[in-house]
Amino acid sequence: MSFEPEVQARLERDAKEIIAKYPKTRSALLPMLHLVQSEVGYVSDDGIQFCADTLGITPAQVTGVATFYTQYKREPVGEYHVGVCINTLCAIMGGDQIWEELSEHVGVGHDEATEDGKISLERLECNAACDFAPVMMVNWEFFDDMTPEKAKQLVDDLRAGKPVAPTRGPSSVCSWKQASRVLAGFNDGRAGEGVQAGPESLRGLELAKREGWTAPEAEETK
Repeated sequence: MSFEPEVQARLERDAKEIIAKYPKTRSALLPMLHLVQSEVGYVSDDGIQFCADTLGITPAQVTGVATFYTQYKREPVGEYHVGVCINTLCAIMGGDQIWEELSEHVGVGHDEATEDGKISLERLECNAACDFAPVMMVNWEFFDDMTPEKAKQLVDDLRAGKPVAPTRGPSSVCSWKQASRVLAGFNDGRAGEGVQAGPESLRGLELAKREGWTAPEAEETK
């Protein structure tokens, strides 16, 4: 089974734009996989074959990459993919409790989606935002300093179609497919919206400036 003609045409058009950015064709595989997700919501068997045919590699090579990186999903996820960080700092700050209560509240577990297709959940190992722990993400947008109550309200608002704004970044959360298209390299014009680096992230820099600290000079190499 292959893609519908209009989907195939869009994929081929966008794939050409992606491939043109790379000196070697096969280097375009990562954004190509995001491109497939932007169309069908996950990396389907047809998507794997499309990437293989387009890039001149084998389906096994594509599958190896698609199953290695957790941002690629081999099964459909929700319109809003909600990740809860359960790595060390987030966990001791309440991440484990957030996960347990949110999973029970929504009724699905790790990488599972609700029957209405609105929400899916994922246990994330790290969001690289420890200064805002405990942290959650929705379609890779940050929600900082979370609690179980805030997490459940966030998901309820998403399911109800209410406007939801990330703590940092753009003023609203896009869909999973739209986020995948951005990750494929297609600019949605929103990268500069909202707060980029919060005050917690800037405290070290501010302290260094106040105290007059500077980085040591690099040693000369012979």
